[in-house]
Amino acid sequence: MKAYVFPGQGAQFPGMGSDLYEKSPLAKELFDRADSILGFSITSLMFGGTEEDLKQTKVTQPAIFLHSTILAAVLGDSFKPEMVAGHSLGEFSALVASKALSFEDGLLLVSKRAAAMQKACEASPSTMAAIIGLEDGIVEEVCSSISGTVVPANYNSPGQIVISGSVDSVDKAVEILKGKGAKMAVRLAVGGAFHSPLMEPAKIELEEAIRMTSFHHPVCPVYQNVNANPATDPEIIKANLVAQLTSPVRWTQSVKNMIAAGASSFTEVGPGKVLQGLIRKISRDVAIDSAVF
Repeated sequence: MKAYVFPGQGAQFPGMGSDLYEKSPLAKELFDRADSILGFSITSLMFGGTEEDLKQTKVTQPAIFLHSTILAAVLGDSFKPEMVAGHSLGEFSALVASKALSFEDGLLLVSKRAAAMQKACEASPSTMAAIIGLEDGIVEEVCSSISGTVVPANYNSPGQIVISGSVDSVDKAVEILKGKGAKMAVRLAVGGAFHSPLMEPAKIELEEAIRMTSFHHPVCPVYQNVNANPATDPEIIKANLVAQLTSPVRWTQSVKNMIAAGASSFTEVGPGKVLQGLIRKISRDVAIDSAVF
């Protein structure tokens, strides 16, 4: 079975999407429509902006979403997913590509998500840290032993977890996990504590927007971050999407569940190859490639 996966924040790069814009009339139409929907020229920032320009939250998330969903659109009849999943922000791309969400509604939600997350980041000092080389259970135990807010945020691959929370609590966890034998435990250059309880204000803000948006039955199961399970019911998809901002991204579990359900090949749709690297660490028995137009 063919699975398609969609990357999240951090996959952006200067010039992203310009080749699609130049080669495909459909891509040009969708990019131009995106500028109109957002009320600013995101295409000029994607195609000609610097790395710093692309790091702005209001730009980063829509830019990655647009690259992914427009690439899926221009693949046309060759894009025939039997299951999809997206990492964090990438879940919105997966929902549009599988027709659970319209392009316009997906872009508006991603834009609102970015703004809400930025606001939550500014409300309290918070951060994330990558932990390499420890079992999940050890990381979970250390996080739960620390007063304050620090939780596992991304289960990226076996032995690779990202933790998230208040600056002091994350720093304390990093020191303890180094002592437990982590090969690497280092703070990440991010704006805040994504996928932690500190995103609760963003979750509340986004929940209303999600509730008011029309969702449809996707053309294939969507494996969602919060529980790593397949969903096709629009109401379940919406509830999981609301919970996503304050829940961990269960990427390892999602990929394992997709393989157990019959996925034999994974194609990453969007900028970069981050998910391909993670999937290789999860399983050596599946084919992995990038979508190419």
